[in-house]
Amino acid sequence: MKRQQARVEVRPGLHLAYATQGDPSGPTVVFFPGPTDSWRSYADVLDHFPPSVHAVAVSTRGHGDSDKPETGYTVPDYASDVVPFLTALGLQRVVLAGHSASCLVVRRVAAESPERVAGLVLEASPLSLYRNPEMEGFVATAVSNLSDPISPGFIRTFLSGTAPRTLDPAVLEIHVEQLLKVPARVWQGTFGGLVEYDAAGELDRIQAPTLLLWGDADRRVGLLEQEALTSAIPQAELRVYPGVGHVPRMEDPSRFAADVTGFVTALAA
Repeated sequence: MKRQQARVEVRPGLHLAYATQGDPSGPTVVFFPGPTDSWRSYADVLDHFPPSVHAVAVSTRGHGDSDKPETGYTVPDYASDVVPFLTALGLQRVVLAGHSASCLVVRRVAAESPERVAGLVLEASPLSLYRNPEMEGFVATAVSNLSDPISPGFIRTFLSGTAPRTLDPAVLEIHVEQLLKVPARVWQGTFGGLVEYDAAGELDRIQAPTLLLWGDADRRVGLLEQEALTSAIPQAELRVYPGVGHVPRMEDPSRFAADVTGFVTALAA
């Protein structure tokens, strides 16, 4: 399937890189990768989507080939770019899909701009990272000490805790290359912001139908968090991927694409 890559200005001085494929008149799903990932982390799974689905994958501010302002890397900052991005692409009402901590971003947008959000897909979503001891420890011992240029060794160690163990070495190197584009200040602003962001109040405000996709071998977020999200979000459904870890779209791309395709198609019917 033909895939196009471009950059678009969402506000003066801020351009976001993205890739798009599929029928623009079909149902649209916009993917937001987890912290430090670029749109290219969706490259392989996009191959499994049918042409009838208009799929867009974004590199958020500070990531990949998007612009990298000096500041502005909290959840509210990332969320503030979403509606302007949709508007710049002429997209009115879409399904937003987040991975990991970026689920906090799309959840905030759904709560604040329900008229633009037809549905949510939450892949490996945490309930909250506010004052999370593990995340606070990671920020204090690793992220706060980062300086440019970041070591490829640090990147590979970071990916070893999240990327699938079966990931092709050549694909892993593509991810390393993309993460090396993220400056130290973006790591610090992003992860430091996550432990300060209290997401609890947004959940019952989400009126969009929500699909949670989670692997039961995920070492980052657990079943109790998924069950809490399913209970708190009014129209939420949880689907569990047996034996899959923190990145279901990489470990079971066929099922992930089928689940998302069925969800967005049903909403558009």
